[in-house]
Amino acid sequence: MTGTQAATDTRTAPALPSVTDPPYASHWHPNTLLTWDPATDPNASFNRSRVPLTPREQNAGLRANPNARAGEARIAACCVFADTSKNPSQGFYDHTFYAFSHWQYLDTLVFWGGSAGEGLILAPSAPVIDAAHRNGVKVYGTVFFPQEGKPGGKKKWLEQFVQESGAAYPVADKLIQVAQHYGFEGWFINQETGGDEGADATIARGFRDVLAYARATSTVEFMWYDSMVASGEINWQGELNDANKMFLQDGGVRVSDSLFLDYRWNQSKLTTSGEKATGELKRSRYDVYAGVEMSWATPLDPETACPQGKQHLTSVALFVPEDKSMPEKANGKYTTMDLADFYKKESKTWVGANGNPSSTPTEGWRGIARYVAESTPVRRLPFVTHFNTGHGTGYFRRGEKVRTGGWNNLSLQDVLPTYRWVVEPADAGVLASFSFTDAYEGGSSLRLSGKLTANKAATVRLYQTRLPLTSASKATVALRTLAAGATHLKLALAFSDKPTEFTTIDLGSTASADWETRTLSLAGYANRTVVQLALRAVSTTTVDTYAISVGQIAVHDGAFGTPGAPANVRNLGTVALPNSRKGLRLAWTPSVPEPAVHHYEVYRRRAQNASPLYLGGTPNTVYYVDQLDKQGETTITLDVVAVGPDGTRSTGTSFLFPWP
Repeated sequence: MTGTQAATDTRTAPALPSVTDPPYASHWHPNTLLTWDPATDPNASFNRSRVPLTPREQNAGLRANPNARAGEARIAACCVFADTSKNPSQGFYDHTFYAFSHWQYLDTLVFWGGSAGEGLILAPSAPVIDAAHRNGVKVYGTVFFPQEGKPGGKKKWLEQFVQESGAAYPVADKLIQVAQHYGFEGWFINQETGGDEGADATIARGFRDVLAYARATSTVEFMWYDSMVASGEINWQGELNDANKMFLQDGGVRVSDSLFLDYRWNQSKLTTSGEKATGELKRSRYDVYAGVEMSWATPLDPETACPQGKQHLTSVALFVPEDKSMPEKANGKYTTMDLADFYKKESKTWVGANGNPSSTPTEGWRGIARYVAESTPVRRLPFVTHFNTGHGTGYFRRGEKVRTGGWNNLSLQDVLPTYRWVVEPADAGVLASFSFTDAYEGGSSLRLSGKLTANKAATVRLYQTRLPLTSASKATVALRTLAAGATHLKLALAFSDKPTEFTTIDLGSTASADWETRTLSLAGYANRTVVQLALRAVSTTTVDTYAISVGQIAVHDGAFGTPGAPANVRNLGTVALPNSRKGLRLAWTPSVPEPAVHHYEVYRRRAQNASPLYLGGTPNTVYYVDQLDKQGETTITLDVVAVGPDGTRSTGTSFLFPWP
C-alpha cells in the first residue's frame, strides 16, 4: 500500500501507559501485545466502545440513485484518524478532525495506522467504534508489517506473529481478546515485509494458520491485503489467484473474511477474481475488494468493479479517503478546517460533485452512491437525531452554547440523514446543509435555506427508516426561525404501503426567534410503518429569503423519562500538563437503569451563577478531562450528568478537585 511506509520515522514505541499520562488508543509490537492485560492497562477502560453493533438494512425501492444496486458490492474504507501514537482515546479540543459521516454507504471501516517505530498493531479508538456501530458498520483494527528499509519491517516480528504454543497461537489469542474487550469486529492484516527481512514459505503458511485458527476459535473477522503470496515473497497480484488464494480460503478452511486487492487490477482481473471466488473457493465474489488509492490525483474507477446495469464484479475498498476531504498539512499537521469546505469535499467522494446522491456525475469520479444503495439502522423506536456531526466550533445544550471553541468526539455523533442531500423537485430553490453556528444539542443542526416560490413545495428527503407506529407514537421537532412567524414547514412521513408518497403534518408558526419544540401525535397512523422521514417546505406566497434551523427530530412512543444520576464520581489519576494545566481521569458508577442513558456529560461549574462549562461527553463510564486550568479558585467543582436519547438530563453528581 502507498502512504504506509514512513522511511524517516525515527520514533520509538512509547513507554507503558500510566495514570499520570493522558489515555491514548492502544498500539503494540507483537511481543508487547503478548504482555497486554486489560486489568493492568490504565487506558483499557477509556478505549472500550459502549455502543453495540446496530442491525441495519437496505431498501432497494427507496434508493436515491436509480443506478445503485442493493445486496451486491460491499464498501470498505481504510481511514487514518490520527498518528499511531498519541491518538486521544475520547476526542480532543479541535474541530479539525476527520468526522466521517457517510456511514450509509459503508460496510466496514478499517482504523488504519501502524509503523515500525510506534507499533505495528493498532486498535481503533472508542469514538470511531461508537459512531460506526450506531450506523451498523463493522470496525477493524490494523496489523501492519512495513516494507523493508529504515525504519522498516523485521523478520522477527513475522516470526513472533506466527509463533505457536502447543495447539494455540498466542498473538492470535491476543488479537481476539483485544477485539472482544474493546468491542470491535476484526483486523486488517497488511504484511509487506520483504527482502532479507521478509518471510519464507514456512512463515507464509504460519500466517495462514494463525488466521484460520482465529476464525475457527472466535467470531473475530480478518481482511487480508494482497501483498505476500504463498512463497512468502511480496508480490502484489491485483487479483485473486492461485498465488494468494490460501489467505482467503484453503480448501474447506475459511482463512479470512475478505481480500483487499492491490491496485494492479483491471476489468479482466476482477472478472476472473469473482469467478474464482464463487467457483473453486465457494465464496462470495463480494469477499474480494478492488482497492482504490484515494491519495492519487486520479483514483482508479470503482465503476470497473460496479459496471452500470450489470451485476457487480467485486466489492470496493477505498484507501485513505480522508485525503480528498481534509485540509492541507503544514509541518505534519492539518491546517484549520473550513467546515463548509470539508463537507463539500467529503460529499464529492461519497455522492459525487453535484452533492446529490440521486444525481451523480456520469464521468470522472461519480461518487459511491452511484453504485450501492443506502443502508439504514433506523429500525426501532425511539429514534432521535440532533444532526450532531461529532465535531464543531461550539457545543450547545438545549440551544444554549455551553462551550466556545473547537472539539471532536465521534462517540456523540448522531445517525445523520440517509439522503444528503435530496430535495425534490430539484429546482425547488431550497438547500439543505449542516449549520455549525447554531445547534439545539451538540455542535450542529440542520439548516434549510433559499427561496420558496408560491405553492411550490420542496421535499427534503432525510431518513430511510422502518419504524412501526402504535397508538402511543409521537413525533417531536425542535426548530428555530430568524423571527417569530410562519415556519412554512411540515413533517413528512412515507409509509410502507405507499413508500414514495408523503403524508404531512404542519409545524405551524413560531412565537419567537428562540428554539421551540413541537410534539405531534401520530396515533392516527397506528399499525403503519414509517419508511421515510422528510421535511416539506411550502408557502402560499413567495418567500425570497427562507431560513430555518432544525435541531431535533424524534419519533417515539410516549414521553422520554429522565435518566438517573451517576454515582461515585472519582479521579483515577491526575495528569500534569504544560502551562500549569491538569488532566483528570474521571470514573463513575453508571445510572440505573443504564439503558435509558445515551451518554454522559462532564461540566465545570462557574462562578456567579454563570452557565456551566461543557468539558466533554462519552457513552462510557470513564472520561479524560483535558486542559483544566486554575481560575482563582482553590477547588474546582465538576459535575457528571446522564443524558437521555432526547437530551433530557439528570441532576449532576459532583466531584471536587482541590488544586494542588
